[in-house]
Amino acid sequence: MEKHFQILITSILIVFLFSCKSTKVLDEPVIPIPEVIEKPKTEPSNETIANFLSEYLNLKYKNRSFQKYMYVSVKHQRLYLIENDSTIRKYSISTAKKGIGSKANSFKTPPGLHTIKRKIGSTVPFGGIMVSRMYNGKIAKILTTKTKTDGDYVTSRIMWLQGEEPGINKGRNMDSYNRYIYIHGTAEEGFIGQPASHGCIRMYNKDVIELFDLVEEGTPILILKY
Repeated sequence: MEKHFQILITSILIVFLFSCKSTKVLDEPVIPIPEVIEKPKTEPSNETIANFLSEYLNLKYKNRSFQKYMYVSVKHQRLYLIENDSTIRKYSISTAKKGIGSKANSFKTPPGLHTIKRKIGSTVPFGGIMVSRMYNGKIAKILTTKTKTDGDYVTSRIMWLQGEEPGINKGRNMDSYNRYIYIHGTAEEGFIGQPASHGCIRMYNKDVIELFDLVEEGTPILILKY
């Protein structure tokens, strides 16, 4: 398994190092993530993920610090918090039901490098509902079975993401911040672990509260297909 993940990350590095730069902004960005002959069936180890992603990030974004960052694996529906090249937390999540994409109104989760632009809701109680990023004084009924609620409730905490890659998740009609892409709690906890959101990254309420306290505004987050 680790061998497959190493092949994948090595392929990403090769694509980055030898691809030509372009200033063209695409309406539907194509992320150059190569396929492997045999896709991994199980989740790679925490050590493998941290070591290879840190190497990739430090090579591609040489002017940024990755002492602490997050990684979202859409394939495995996991969010990893990595610090000093070690995975210190791992959470089950839900990304978009419609898959990966950056276009406005696509209801897809945007790929690429982001940062936490704003943290909102530090005093909101567990399950507290936020509307337009304001606590409305109501507590959501948290559903632990695969049952839909009567709305896409944003609960407990918000970490509002800003895209850092023009033409991929920043600018024009593909801007993650303007699309209101958040990491947030949800009332539909029964769907955590599978794609279910409208574009945001959903978490269990207890997990999003914990993560909120472990990261700062400006913390990077890399979202990839794998």
